[in-house]
Amino acid sequence: MIKVRVASRVPVAEDIIGLDLVHADGEALPPFSAGAHVDLFLGNGMTRQYSLCNDPADQSRYRIAVLREPSSRGGSAFVHDALLKGAVLTISPPRNLFALDEDGHEHRLFAGGVGVTPILAMAYRLHALGARFILHYCARSRSRAAFLEELAAAPFAASVRLSFDDEPDTRLDLDAVLAAPSPDRRIYVCGPGGFMAFVTEGAAARGWTSGQIRREHFAAEVAPTDQNRPFDLVIASSGQVVGVAADQTAAQALEAAGVFVPLSCEQGVCGTCLTPVIEGEVEHRDAFQTDAEKAAGLAFTPCCSRAPGPAAGDRPLNPRPGYGPLPRRRRRRRGVVAKLQPKRPAVLEARPIARAGRVRW
Repeated sequence: MIKVRVASRVPVAEDIIGLDLVHADGEALPPFSAGAHVDLFLGNGMTRQYSLCNDPADQSRYRIAVLREPSSRGGSAFVHDALLKGAVLTISPPRNLFALDEDGHEHRLFAGGVGVTPILAMAYRLHALGARFILHYCARSRSRAAFLEELAAAPFAASVRLSFDDEPDTRLDLDAVLAAPSPDRRIYVCGPGGFMAFVTEGAAARGWTSGQIRREHFAAEVAPTDQNRPFDLVIASSGQVVGVAADQTAAQALEAAGVFVPLSCEQGVCGTCLTPVIEGEVEHRDAFQTDAEKAAGLAFTPCCSRAPGPAAGDRPLNPRPGYGPLPRRRRRRRGVVAKLQPKRPAVLEARPIARAGRVRW
């Protein structure tokens, strides 16, 4: 963990503040790669992730930008109201789940609203590499677009395209910007869910493959809860059965039973709680895993995903014996290993991972 101090705090757009975080002891901060984020451990007991948006070559500070959310659960409101200049707090080292493919020949960067934060760091890095790229930044209006002055003065300003909902002449034309999906081109997109769907679905319709598109969500789509069904958690190490109510998450039930589950965003975005699945069917509600990973059924996020409703038949679904590793970077150091099996209407068997060496961040 790293102790940092808020060195500056300035408004960068309507309802968005920018914070410069420096090492509390005056040391250089650990390096980070474009697209990385840090966890902020807030004074109200919450943990929130924020993307780093300064030039990755600058190790003197980490810069973040935080939008005040009208329906804040305490994270953005605390940052806006209590995290003042001079405040000292603890953060995690940077980690990156939205990395640049620096071998790509040409890049299309798409940012919506405060989603410009990781995209801005990517633009600095691509410029330093001498790579070809275009940054398309979309917002409802100029007043709600962050870092406009910086973008205008940046060494890559000629590669920036601005689009605003209230300026029809600036509207983003996907036919023009995504017309040539050659294999060596890449797309990166970050922003609100509707904006990301507009770009990613538009790209797919124009022939871009899923391997060419990288995305980072700030929030998962909220699934309706009126169809939630209760299910059981069976703690394999003790045999204890913990019921999960229809209005309760699997993570909440596990925590109440004393089973440790690492949590952070609690919205299915960050992947902190990602848990290996031995066998069974999962109703995925996260925005962290890809569609292919969800279809494979190797892991689920207990902060939001559930066992589905009553299953046809009594046998376990999607059997997968043993503790096979999670794909790619999706491994986690701690948590539970889950087994989902139909029973009232589904059973999830879980136990703490016994050997930390099997998984990692």
